[in-house]
Amino acid sequence: MHILICNWRDTRNPEGGGSELYVEQMARGLVARGHHVTIACAKHPAAADDEVVDGVRYVRRGTKLDIYLVTVLRLLLRRYGRVDLVVDVQNGLPFFTRLATRRPVVVLVHHVHREQWPVVYPGVVGRLGWWIESRLSPRLYRRSRYVTVSEASRRELVELGVDDDRITVVHNGTAAPPQVRAGRSELARLCVLGRLVPHKQVEHAVDALEAVRTSHPGATLDVVGDGWWSEELHDYVARRGLTDAVTFHGHVDDLRKHELLAEAWVMLLPSLKEGWGLVVGEAGAHGTPTIAYRSAGGTTESIDHKDSGLLVDDHDELVAATCEVVGDVQWRTFLGEGARAKSATFTWPGAQQRFADVLDG
Repeated sequence: MHILICNWRDTRNPEGGGSELYVEQMARGLVARGHHVTIACAKHPAAADDEVVDGVRYVRRGTKLDIYLVTVLRLLLRRYGRVDLVVDVQNGLPFFTRLATRRPVVVLVHHVHREQWPVVYPGVVGRLGWWIESRLSPRLYRRSRYVTVSEASRRELVELGVDDDRITVVHNGTAAPPQVRAGRSELARLCVLGRLVPHKQVEHAVDALEAVRTSHPGATLDVVGDGWWSEELHDYVARRGLTDAVTFHGHVDDLRKHELLAEAWVMLLPSLKEGWGLVVGEAGAHGTPTIAYRSAGGTTESIDHKDSGLLVDDHDELVAATCEVVGDVQWRTFLGEGARAKSATFTWPGAQQRFADVLDG
């Protein structure tokens, strides 16, 4: 069976992140089960237009602005060859593939973007985007099966009108971390990992660092990742007088990422919304607990409150919880051990099998 996965980015894209890693892990699992898999995504300078990696065929066309139109037209014109099933990855907007094929379409949703539209696209554009996601898409795909990554996202999809019995939850996995020489830093060290965009709210991690430094003057913050909000974040750090205490690493390779996670005392995930929070498990594999917002949704499943990390309700609680964990070594160690145990319960092979079962069904 030839499966076409339509996703706006891939992991080699400078703006790629956890959701792209999830898609590629599922694609590799499908290839291992004998399927032919094509990922259609946007073109970018970091990778060839056409290539095969780990048995997965990548076709990169269009830009981040027209990728949806380009992909649906190519599907309609059969430029991807004979396609037996389509996975339409809805990152806010669907690809409208239901209009271009009579083959089965499975919709993959990491989370609902209700809170993000007005932050990233204020005004008419954001309202239009939310209307498409919340009203048009559920109607267009009313006969399609859905896959999402958490019970929180499942509930939100049901609220939008998607039938509960058409939704399957397939959690993220956690890969075994590489061996790193780095150990826990002697001085307090915070870490935040992800794309630098407004709804990730990295500013909250900077505020937490500022508070921590009143009792731990040598405390630092590692910001791992890049994005179009980077300049604003640099300015924010400078205004707080923390330029020497915050390191913007940009994109790093996998080994360096795990070194930074192993050195950190705590990871902060102040994101407005997370379908799951892949980085929670990656940090947990090194015994590094995470503090995140309960309202983000998927974090209520990737983090066991007061066992593998902490869930907080607002900015002030995030700052206070960070100071508490940094200041109490026994509490931090307990949470770290819980985070390590929690991360081991979710595997990519298990997720790949459940995903394949949905498509084969």
